Amino acid sequence: MEISVTGLSSIDNGIGSWDLKTGTEQLRFKQCASPAHGLTAVGDKFLAASQLRNASGSSGSIFFWSWNKPQAEVKSFPLESITALAANMEGTYIVGGGASGDIFLWEVSSGKLLKKWHGHDQSVTCLLFSGDDSLLVSGSKDGYVRVWSLIRLFDDIQRQQQGSTFYEHDFNEHTTSVTDIVIDYGGCNALLVTASEDCTCKVWSLSKGKLLRNIIFPAAINALALNSYKHHFSMLVIKIAKFISVP
Repeated sequence: MEISVTGLSSIDNGIGSWDLKTGTEQLRFKQCASPAHGLTAVGDKFLAASQLRNASGSSGSIFFWSWNKPQAEVKSFPLESITALAANMEGTYIVGGGASGDIFLWEVSSGKLLKKWHGHDQSVTCLLFSGDDSLLVSGSKDGYVRVWSLIRLFDDIQRQQQGSTFYEHDFNEHTTSVTDIVIDYGGCNALLVTASEDCTCKVWSLSKGKLLRNIIFPAAINALALNSYKHHFSMLVIKIAKFISVP
């Protein structure tokens, strides 16, 4: 069964899951206060969502649900409020971005914090693994988009030599908060597409580390999607109030 999972607009409505074939709702995961990009599927194992607040008023928690139970089964409490959350395709790692700009990488099986580093000067708004899990892309409220090599992240000697600038690419063309990121990891033709509250959508070359195209819209872009012909600009689809084809 193919399932669509969506964080609903109202905090009181929680998370809904629907059968894509029939359109019927399968389950409602309640009591969720997740921010935008704070919800992720951890492989086919379970759902995880960062919580900006809870009943006691404290912050910094992450709730975990199995696919067939509406109540959160596990709750964890990171060092700070997590504003963005993502898992790799296999569900072996979860990465969270904090309000401070710090990024945390946990091992799912043990729950161990493997790495923590300062990724941005303002809160992290988006996180995304590449298709082969070799790269992590982060977006921030400061408008910056940074590409991190997971191999280099675990190379402590190289990190010490490079200081704080150990990212692969540092894209700083957006003027306000980054709202979404999509990636087509196609080897030498790999593309990164970013959206921002500055009403632009930008297409980047991951291999060359440069801006390929800047698309200006009359409203801020909140969500992005690439169709099956990912690398074709003519087939790029942006979700605003309705679908708009980009020529």
